[in-house]
Amino acid sequence: MSDQRPEGGYGWLYGEDQPTRSTPTRAGSDLPPPNLPPPGRRVGGAEPPAPRKPRKKRGIGRVLGFLLLAWIVFLVAVPVWAWGQIEKVDASPASGRPATQPGTTYLLVGSDSRRGLTEAEQKELTTGGDSGGRGRTDTIMLLHTGSGPSLLMSLPRDSIVDIPGYGRTKINAAYAFGGPKLLVQTIEENTGIRVDDYIEVGFGGLVKVVDSLGGVQICPKERLKDKDSGLDVQKGCQTADGKTALAYSRNRHTYATQDIQRVQSQREVLGSIAAKAKSPWTVVNPLRYLSVAKGASGSLQIGDDVGPISLFRFALALSAAMGGEGLSCTVPLRDFAVTWDPERAPKMFDYIKKDRTDQIGSLCTKDGLPKP
Repeated sequence: MSDQRPEGGYGWLYGEDQPTRSTPTRAGSDLPPPNLPPPGRRVGGAEPPAPRKPRKKRGIGRVLGFLLLAWIVFLVAVPVWAWGQIEKVDASPASGRPATQPGTTYLLVGSDSRRGLTEAEQKELTTGGDSGGRGRTDTIMLLHTGSGPSLLMSLPRDSIVDIPGYGRTKINAAYAFGGPKLLVQTIEENTGIRVDDYIEVGFGGLVKVVDSLGGVQICPKERLKDKDSGLDVQKGCQTADGKTALAYSRNRHTYATQDIQRVQSQREVLGSIAAKAKSPWTVVNPLRYLSVAKGASGSLQIGDDVGPISLFRFALALSAAMGGEGLSCTVPLRDFAVTWDPERAPKMFDYIKKDRTDQIGSLCTKDGLPKP
């Protein structure tokens, strides 16, 4: 038998192994190795998920920026709108005024005006209706701010003083006789202190501001019930709504010292309002911010020469005077008949005129009477 085997790759017929083929390669070729999936393809032929696009942070930043801008516009727009709602009055006497003095002295008046109150609200608050004319002032205070501590000094409304053209009578009658202008003139002539700015708040303004702040704290030392003001509160510290705060400020008949104690209650309410109003929550809470501005402007009257910056400084000075950083006093009195002390009162006035409130010392007392 011939030992020759046919050519052409039939060696398998004779039990020979088929020669292994080598995978052709080419220099520089990026062909994949044998039996491996090509790049970008998973084993089994599944396509890989498309790469996620990075989240756009720019969109969130724009939203936050827009909200911040809107908030700033709101904070500015509200006081600008409120400023337009405030009524301006002529409170500057024509002549005979003291010369310009250092610091700034504000005259703060709480009138019995029912401006901003409906008939139903007047009945609910026990204020009665307007009696005609200009009304009278339940609250008269001088607020001085300057180089020394801010000073808030009450002038009891029953103080007997000389009213130009009307003789000697109660100081609050000046407002009834001649409005803000005569009241300013009366105070300047009896104290020698020049009044730089005039600010008046009616019943409605006090009530609405207190309610918009969520109430203020009062601390009566005994149970108080007075039918004339509508006050009915228990002894001890408590949160008072606008109606109660107004009655607390007006009440005097339940006190043995009458007007002397009432002016202290009025300063107590003012101090609580100032503490609540300067809280960051007043600005952060848009509803409170708007309500406070609306309530205050609706029943506020200011001198026609008072600007927004001066009004802002007034608020800061009031807060300082009632917040422990300043002085809170009643004009120095000689007796419970609210007669001004002929020696101590002029000394107090002189310190204010010279912007030396840091030297007032023991002249400043809550009830105006000398310390024992």
